[in-house]
Amino acid sequence: MPFRKLFALTAAIFCCVLAPAKDKKKNILPIDVLQARTVFVLIDPTAGVDAADPNANRLARMDVERALDAWGRFTLVQEGSTADLVIMVRKSNGQMVQPTIGGTPVNGNPPINGGSTSSPTQTTTRAGGHWGTSAIPNDPSSTGSQSAGPYPQIEAGATQDTFVVYRGNKDDPHWNPLDAPAVWRYSRKDALASPAVPAVEVFRKLIAESEKQLASNP
Repeated sequence: MPFRKLFALTAAIFCCVLAPAKDKKKNILPIDVLQARTVFVLIDPTAGVDAADPNANRLARMDVERALDAWGRFTLVQEGSTADLVIMVRKSNGQMVQPTIGGTPVNGNPPINGGSTSSPTQTTTRAGGHWGTSAIPNDPSSTGSQSAGPYPQIEAGATQDTFVVYRGNKDDPHWNPLDAPAVWRYSRKDALASPAVPAVEVFRKLIAESEKQLASNP
């Protein structure tokens, strides 16, 4: 066999042996993320309101919260300052550029007075206070933020739903998790679609795989 062909064959076999090991470890989540037990969900503060579907982001956030509740791994908290993880969601209608409305509280976190919040398929009980007051400085998604009022804008964004996980910081009330690098990011068409909410399912599988790999390689 010519040396060139022998070298190419050897290199191909070597790559095939190394590739699985490399792929196996590339998606392991950090230990502190695996140890997280509280989570806060908010809408991307930069997202405008789609006039054709103004509640899209709010409903997506509620669907994510319900999926996390059903999973049972995390406790949903009402303030970002008490969360181990902060999950930011953004619903897309598939358009890269579109007119939206800014300066409205529609994407914010509505105040509640205890009791329950309901959807056509499920009722979720919350404690009194604010449902998801972000405790993130200058967060325009908060209903408490001051605004000059609604205004039209042209928004350019992702054409797919996004689900982004950030670390929280309970020790610093002024910490803004969105200023730090994301721990994990998932983007896909209908990633936030109800009732399955694929983004939460993919995140659940990733955590399970990460724990499995760490257990086999202590």
